[in-house]
Amino acid sequence: MTGVAIVGAAECDLGRTGKSILELQTQAVTRALDDAGLTLGDVDGLATNGISRFSATQLADWLGLQPSWCDSTFAGGAVFEMYVARAAQAIAAGQCRTVVISYASDQRSARNRKLAATYDEGTPEADWEAPYRPLYPISYYAMVAQRYLHEHGLTRADLATVAVAARAKAQINPRAWTYGQGPLTVDEVLDAPTISSPLGRLDCCLVTDGGGAIVMTSLERARDLPKRPVEVLGYGEALTHTGMATAPDLLRTGAIDSGRRAFARAGLTPADVDVVQLYDAFTISVPLGLEALGFAAPGEGLSATVPHNTTGGGLAYCHPGQFGVLLLVEAVRQLRGECGERQVPGAATALAHGTGGIFSSHATVLLGAGR
Repeated sequence: MTGVAIVGAAECDLGRTGKSILELQTQAVTRALDDAGLTLGDVDGLATNGISRFSATQLADWLGLQPSWCDSTFAGGAVFEMYVARAAQAIAAGQCRTVVISYASDQRSARNRKLAATYDEGTPEADWEAPYRPLYPISYYAMVAQRYLHEHGLTRADLATVAVAARAKAQINPRAWTYGQGPLTVDEVLDAPTISSPLGRLDCCLVTDGGGAIVMTSLERARDLPKRPVEVLGYGEALTHTGMATAPDLLRTGAIDSGRRAFARAGLTPADVDVVQLYDAFTISVPLGLEALGFAAPGEGLSATVPHNTTGGGLAYCHPGQFGVLLLVEAVRQLRGECGERQVPGAATALAHGTGGIFSSHATVLLGAGR
């Protein structure tokens, strides 16, 4: 237990918005504060990235804030779960009282999503990977998927069930990009153009605008606010590699270590978790992640029974470049019982797990429904 809670959560506009990053950030922050029953005047801590090299400074200036604590660490999509740990520590230490963690991207409207990797001269990646011109990050995930299917005697059709399930969940989430598009079949996933074997277009996350924000404060203060607080129970993180050539083991991701640390801090086990929000950049991310976090044995993640990715995830709901903050938004809503048709009955404990780079960075957060 940390004595810190999430008291507000919201998305900005999603899809193809035609809005700038700062406009979307403003939506995310002000909507989350409205959800918490707070205002910009209450905010003295800020964590964000993706705007510029001075993201926190730029957003603070844009919003008229002068925070006493900030974080603009960049570690890929896992960083928002890392921000939760940093913010909890800062609040507990008295460095600030109210922290907003936010993110937004206009990548679909701006048409700025690229697959080409960039390499720093003299690094192992520049010497050993660049000559082969891999697609970033999909070529690495494809290599992991190929190994996973081989190791466990599975097929592309087995992996395609992840995309099928994501689309089905999105059909009961009106905010999802694929809402109303109808169900997906395994054959449709297999027939989609191959991007990097064995992964096809429908094995890959969406490219959308969007983002979201959460608001954190002390649990004591949270009990005086209008919404049910969601307590931060534990957190853990792990870094493993930057390039394909330096990954120690394709099938042993850092989620094993970040999850173990989070469970130990919270005093919980996977059996105590009611709902999981897992970063699904590609279909392989789901079974491998569920196994690494202890919800299934190796090779059995496709049949894991724990409710997970209830929005439709990055595969079918939205994916604005970094997805980690939206895992937290949905976890909070599930623990408050606010998810309507997609609500997991009686959800009292949630896990959000972010992944960055090519399975490079991992961060796990455990949350509990407060009183």
